[in-house]
Amino acid sequence: MGVTGPIRVVVAKPGLDGHDRGAKVIARALRDAGMEVIYTGLHQTPEQIVDTALQEDADAIGLSILSGAHNTLFAKVIDLLEQHDALDIKVFGGGIIPEADIAPLKAKGVAAIFTPGATTTSIVDWVNANVRQPAGA
Repeated sequence: MGVTGPIRVVVAKPGLDGHDRGAKVIARALRDAGMEVIYTGLHQTPEQIVDTALQEDADAIGLSILSGAHNTLFAKVIDLLEQHDALDIKVFGGGIIPEADIAPLKAKGVAAIFTPGATTTSIVDWVNANVRQPAGA
């Protein structure tokens, strides 16, 4: 079953975190790299994020969080994807995430974590290398 078209990424801000500059920068970098990006806006619940990813036939979900609720919110997104038999949608995240929390998040199913200082190029390169390749690639 060949999937065609550009990589589709939902970029989301889960929870009560109200700072979205980083998410918008990442969304633009992914878009400029030829991906289709759906930015959900602020204050999204895990349910809203997963529903959007399913409705938009997304290949990946990029979560941005600065509030400290990453362990709870990232895990809930993964759990909901599992409930919808959609673990083929890769989840990656970024923001203020302590080093000690990265391994447990990856063990739960978060494919990659980008902390402050990660370049947009490194994120785009990771998505290109680890998410479904577009047709003709």
